[in-house]
Order: sequence, then structure tokens, then C-alpha cells
Amino acid sequence: MGRGRQKAKNTKVARELKYFSPATDYSALEAELSKVTEGTPQYEDKWADLYDDEETEEEPA
Repeated sequence: MGRGRQKAKNTKVARELKYFSPATDYSALEAELSKVTEGTPQYEDKWADLYDDEETEEEPA
């Protein structure tokens, strides 16, 4: 197959993907994104146990 035919096919596929817009259920998406499970903090620092809470700086003499 020549380069022209392949380019035309790629252009056709790209155009179909560009203008394809599936139906989106925005209310379900909003509910999923705003869901906060109780008992679990929103942010948990997984590296917190590797460092001391307060670092002491020694002043030069």
C-alpha cells in the first residue's frame, strides 16, 4: 500500500477520534470525585515516618 493511502487512513481515524464525543454522566462523575470515605484522612503523608517532626539546627560557634 502506498504512502498516500496510509496517510488518508490515518487522517480518517484521527478525524473520527477528534470529533467523537461519548455521552458522559456528569452527576456520577461528580459523586465519584467528591466522595470522601469516613475514617480515612483526605491526605496521608506516606513518608512522614521517615523524618522527625521537628528538626533541630545547631548554630555554629
